[in-house]
Amino acid sequence: MDRFRMLFQNLQSSSESVMNGICLLLAAVTVKMYSSFDFNCPCLARYNALYGLGLLLTPSLALFLCGLLVNRQSVVMVEEWRRPAGHRKKDLGIIRYMCSSVLQRALAAPMVWILLALLDGKCFVCAFSNSVDPEKFLDFANMTPSQVQLFLAKVPCKEDEMVKDSPARKAVSRYLRCLSQAIGWSITLLLIVVAFLARCLRPCFDQTVFLQRRYWSNYVDLEQKLFDETCCEHARDFAHRCVLHFFASMQSELRALGLHRGGIPESQELPEPPEDLDGGSGKAHLRAISSREQVDHLLSTWYSSKPPLDLAASPKLWRPGLNHRASIAAPGTKLCHQVDV
Repeated sequence: MDRFRMLFQNLQSSSESVMNGICLLLAAVTVKMYSSFDFNCPCLARYNALYGLGLLLTPSLALFLCGLLVNRQSVVMVEEWRRPAGHRKKDLGIIRYMCSSVLQRALAAPMVWILLALLDGKCFVCAFSNSVDPEKFLDFANMTPSQVQLFLAKVPCKEDEMVKDSPARKAVSRYLRCLSQAIGWSITLLLIVVAFLARCLRPCFDQTVFLQRRYWSNYVDLEQKLFDETCCEHARDFAHRCVLHFFASMQSELRALGLHRGGIPESQELPEPPEDLDGGSGKAHLRAISSREQVDHLLSTWYSSKPPLDLAASPKLWRPGLNHRASIAAPGTKLCHQVDV
C-alpha cells in the first residue's frame, strides 16, 4: 500500500513530461475501453436519443473528472484562487495559466472518446435515427407517419425482423454514419489547426508574460510540495522527541518502583537522556516549533498569510508571528515531561 501511495504521489508531480505521459495513458485507456465496449441501442423511439447521447457524453465527463483528479495542479490552482491575500497578492494571470494547463490535459481523453464515437457512428445513428427527415428517402412514401417513426427507431438494430435486409434502413444508417464521420473529421481537423497555429504563432509574440506565468505557476506547485514535505519531516522529528522525553520522564517513577519492590536499587542511577536530544543535526528551524499551539499557529499562518516573495523582507514580517502566542524553545532546550500532541 505504501508503494502504491508513493507511486501515486510521483504521478502527481508537476513535471510537464509526467503529466503529458498521464494524458497519453488516459487516451490509450479510452481507446481500449471503446474497442471493448458492447454497444446495444434500445431501438425505442423514446430512449434512442437518451442512450446514444448518454453513451457519447457520460464517459467523456467521467474521463474529464479523472483527468482533473490525477492532475495535482488542479488542486493547487483552486487553493491559490481561494487563499487569503495576506502578505502576497494574488495574480489572476497565473491562475488563468494554471487553469488553461489543467483543462488542456484533462480534455485530452474526453476528446479521444468523442472523436472515436463520432468516427465509428454507432452512437450518432442511435441518437438521431428518429430525427431523420423521411422526405429525403423514397422508401417511406407508402408508410404512415406512425410506421415511419417505428421504422426509424429500429434503424440501429439491423437484426430486427422489421428492418432486416431493408434498403431504407441501409440508406438511413449510411446517411447518419456519413454525417457523424464528417463531424468527427471536422473536429479533428479544427483541433489540429488550432494546435498548429498556437505552436507556430506563439514565438511571434513577446514571451515575457508567458515565461513569467509558467515560472510562477511552477513555483506555487513546488512551494506547496516542499511545505508538505517539511511538515512531514517536522512531524516525524516532533514525534521522535516526544517519545524520547516520555521515556526520560519515567525515570523518577521507575526509581520509586525500585525502592518499594526491590527491583532497582536507589543508588543505581538510570542513564540520562542525551544532552543533544533537541539540538544539532542542522534542524534548528524545525526544532524551534516545540508545542502543539505553535504548530497550529504556524499552519494557520501559512494558510491565511503566505510569505511575501521577497526573501529580504520575509524575516521582518515573520519573526514576530510565532512569538505572540507561545514562546519558542531554543534548539538545545529540552521539552517538558508532558507534551500535548
